[in-house]
Amino acid sequence: MTSDVAAPRTPVPFPDRDVVVGLVVNPVAGLGGAAGLKGSDGEQVQREALARGATPRAGERAARAVRALLARRPGTRVVTVPGSMGELSARDAGAPCALVRPSPSSSADPGSAGATTARDTRQAVVALADVDLLLFAGGDGTARDVLDAVRELGDQAPPVLGIPAGVKVYSGCFAVSPAAAGFLAAGYASGLRHGPGTADAGTVEAEVVDLDEERYRQGLVSPRLYGSLRVPAARAALSGRKAGSSGVVPASVEGIAREVVARMRPGVRYVLGPGATTQAVGRELGLTTTLLGVDVVEADDGGVLVAGDVSEAELFALVTGREAVVVLSVIGGQGFVLGRGNQQVSPRVIDAVIGCGGATGRRLLVLATPQKLAALRGRPLLADSGDEDLDRKLSGHVQVITGYRESTIYQICTASEEFHG
Repeated sequence: MTSDVAAPRTPVPFPDRDVVVGLVVNPVAGLGGAAGLKGSDGEQVQREALARGATPRAGERAARAVRALLARRPGTRVVTVPGSMGELSARDAGAPCALVRPSPSSSADPGSAGATTARDTRQAVVALADVDLLLFAGGDGTARDVLDAVRELGDQAPPVLGIPAGVKVYSGCFAVSPAAAGFLAAGYASGLRHGPGTADAGTVEAEVVDLDEERYRQGLVSPRLYGSLRVPAARAALSGRKAGSSGVVPASVEGIAREVVARMRPGVRYVLGPGATTQAVGRELGLTTTLLGVDVVEADDGGVLVAGDVSEAELFALVTGREAVVVLSVIGGQGFVLGRGNQQVSPRVIDAVIGCGGATGRRLLVLATPQKLAALRGRPLLADSGDEDLDRKLSGHVQVITGYRESTIYQICTASEEFHG
């Protein structure tokens, strides 16, 4: 454990305090998603993402969570750190907030846009140790940094809750969406107000998953359990840990791939999202496609790889003005179809695909093995594209291809509305 997080703690500036919610934002979280970099860890990756036209989105997602918190519980007091690590998001949400400054030994100025490190995150968590609940916006790497700081604080650490803003978000300590994080925080705060021990103020342990991003970019997915964080108890609002695919019957995946290829039409571009199931579609076409990237193929002459492992900007150019179909698989254990690991398939890409005509259901093919759907235990599929209007447009029921000549109708809804807290 590094000692750099042992900064002096500053008392939260609300002497007549009601419930106080803290906020920490990792402003570079999620930066590598749309750029096709499959993660955002490391200064070099972040520079490359910006060079590819990526724009930070963690601050906006944090603001959305704070708006939901204030909508459900007006007047909730928010305390955060200066600049892009919290202050800008709180003010964007209209929250009157108090500021606590992390250790002056911090390597970066948290007031500058984007120039922050894991160390800054850890120091911000320590500086906000006196809050009743700490919201943090980021991905799995941010959750790991928060857990490091929580371990340093020991029994004095507050419960925390993740606002999903990363590329993958495999850990179970995140809410299903920014709005769900705000609603859940409001419920937890109200429970505390009525007395610790009330149903709304309960907490549970949620897993933090560590992932080697460099190996991940090479197609080697080897997540390991890093630890757990104490989060507000509300199963319906938590995303849960991503489930592995070890229980999937290979024949099911191959059957799905055969069915997708049987439906393909010449002259149409097919956008294959990340995942083993979509990669099997490429294999069925005789193509080598990526496991964790987004590829564009056509069925002409048996199968053509138009472009592999594309960024959001490249994908938008490839589908604009062309008839195209997006093919996405479901994330096991979580149910996400959009917004986790496939940010290249952005709202404007979906709009461009749908805009070429035809029913939305014909422009979006959803793939899942029967085992994946059964594991959801009736919970809906989720869309968290970053555009709530688009997510609502996609909500309803979709046909899910589950095998060769096999499909089922399944509910899909926006992650912001899945939790009604």
